[in-house]
Amino acid sequence: MKRAISGRPEPGEVAHYAQADIDAVRGDDIVETLRAQMKETLAVFRNVDEAAAAHVRYAPGKWNLKQVVGHLADDERIFVYRALCVARNDARPLPGFEEKDYVVAADFEALPIEQLLKDLGIVREASISFFSGISSRAWVRKGMVNGYSATVRGLAFHIAGHELHHMRIVREKYMPLIHA
Repeated sequence: MKRAISGRPEPGEVAHYAQADIDAVRGDDIVETLRAQMKETLAVFRNVDEAAAAHVRYAPGKWNLKQVVGHLADDERIFVYRALCVARNDARPLPGFEEKDYVVAADFEALPIEQLLKDLGIVREASISFFSGISSRAWVRKGMVNGYSATVRGLAFHIAGHELHHMRIVREKYMPLIHA
């Protein structure tokens, strides 16, 4: 059986606050986009050592790189869960979450950066596996998420857009400090 291609989300399928990040996502096959994007993300972190990952912050109160990587994994888990609920026609509204509280509670600083990157890669593989099995009808199924209407493909594109958002900040603000 051939895998159903997601297509790009249309207006009303994603959170308004995430639209600009989602617009930056390339392509109309989110499975292939997520696969390629993870390779790029892991390549950025390939030469980041443990000290830099734990201590470099581009401004007071901002996360370090371990926290950024951990946050990407947590956020993806949550958005895939939301996509699962919507894909399976679960009509219950899904709640939001406070990302800053999650980062504080996770204590990502206690984990080696390599472990956090491995975890992010495993989360992505699970996401790709899940999204690879979505039918054409399920891609456009809608549900209520954190107070807005979203489709499965909108949630999948949100994952990619969110990652692009954070990786742009990593490249522009963290990497110059690490490679100075």
